[in-house]
Amino acid sequence: MVAAVHDITIEQGATFQLNLVWKDGAGTPINLTGYTARMQVRRKYTSETALLSFTTENGAITLGGALGTIAVQGLATLTDDLPAPAGCVYDLEVISGGGIVTRLVQGGAYISPEVTR
Repeated sequence: MVAAVHDITIEQGATFQLNLVWKDGAGTPINLTGYTARMQVRRKYTSETALLSFTTENGAITLGGALGTIAVQGLATLTDDLPAPAGCVYDLEVISGGGIVTRLVQGGAYISPEVTR
């Protein structure tokens, strides 16, 4: 399976949300029970430091078990200090209970600057 490419916009100073459903080729949701997930946003693919890091462990990603849902949410306080305007990159991976890592989606992440403070 090759990761889907989907560009996102993250609004500086606003709550970030990304909701996905992982489905098989027949359109049936994949059961995510026992999985964990992680997503990072970086300035470039080679950047040492992540600008944002979302994981199931830090509570920023919620997996929906048999429904195959993946909900990523970052509070407005996390996006306040993002460099804007900026073009960045991201990807989202799920990890099975057996340790198999699957990259589901990747792409560009545009940081939209905040005006109202």
